[in-house]
Amino acid sequence: MNAIKHAVLLTLASILSFSAVGQVKIEKDKRSRNEGTIDEQFEYVIQKSYTYRGNGKVYKNVERHWLTQLKARTLDSLKAVHKDLTDTQAIVDAQAKEITSLKSNLSNTQSSLDQTNIEKNNMALFGMQMSKTNYNVLMWSIIAGLLALLIFFIYKFNNSNAITRDARHALAEIEEEFDEHRKTALEREQKVRRQLQDEINKQKGV
Repeated sequence: MNAIKHAVLLTLASILSFSAVGQVKIEKDKRSRNEGTIDEQFEYVIQKSYTYRGNGKVYKNVERHWLTQLKARTLDSLKAVHKDLTDTQAIVDAQAKEITSLKSNLSNTQSSLDQTNIEKNNMALFGMQMSKTNYNVLMWSIIAGLLALLIFFIYKFNNSNAITRDARHALAEIEEEFDEHRKTALEREQKVRRQLQDEINKQKGV
């Protein structure tokens, strides 16, 4: 009697162990489909496609909902890249306006400096009389500050352009990669359908 109980308990423990291992594998597979880069997820789906044999041939079948999920994630990635591009373009436009404003201010300052040089013997600023040397030092300090700001914003503008180019390049690569994988998936799906239809036709012929 004890031997029977022991055997039953051992059997139940084995079943529970296999069930737990199977559940862990399912959870791991699910994470693998939902994590990693888009390329890694595509590779996972391709590797995990269902393989079966029939009539001496080997067939592969990809679950359609896996492809649907991958498509949704890829589109989300593309939307995020498009948003980043839009945000970057807004920053570039704002900086371009600031640069235009600084150039205008610099031009106005230079005009004021030229006018001041003409009035050499009567230097006045904000109602205060100043020496020629002090006046020139002040004005050139203002110009130097504006030039420094102009150089800074030109640097920021060029940096934003580089970011935009990189983002566009990354977007083009993602779109090319998505098109290639979608083409491959569609070709495989069509191949499976043709093979399935051939098998049906053979069965009807029997």
